[in-house]
Amino acid sequence: MPLIQIDLDRELYEAKHEQISTEIHQAQIDALEIPADDLFQVFRPHEPGELKFDRTYNDLDRQNLVLIRITMVHRYSVAIKQGLYVAIADRLHAIGIRREDILISVVENGYEDWFAGKL
Repeated sequence: MPLIQIDLDRELYEAKHEQISTEIHQAQIDALEIPADDLFQVFRPHEPGELKFDRTYNDLDRQNLVLIRITMVHRYSVAIKQGLYVAIADRLHAIGIRREDILISVVENGYEDWFAGKL
């Protein structure tokens, strides 16, 4: 049950949050093989100036920042996680979000660290 938190510019949120949600969720289904009903996302839209980032970090040309934090159980290999990153970037690029503007961070924990309404 990955928990997705997305920080982004309010203008982008208002224009594309439904598409972003759909594409990130489908990337998880494809790369992590999660069930289709495993959808838990939190969007945090920000006003201009609230997202601070280096526009050239890692030799890139960032114009904006879409920060995606994924909290999930530690069970996936490095290759699977990298496949997820590529799937998310490809799907968001297809709806007009530049790969250079995407930053993905994964936080992992154990099954014992989750409660989803029942044990």
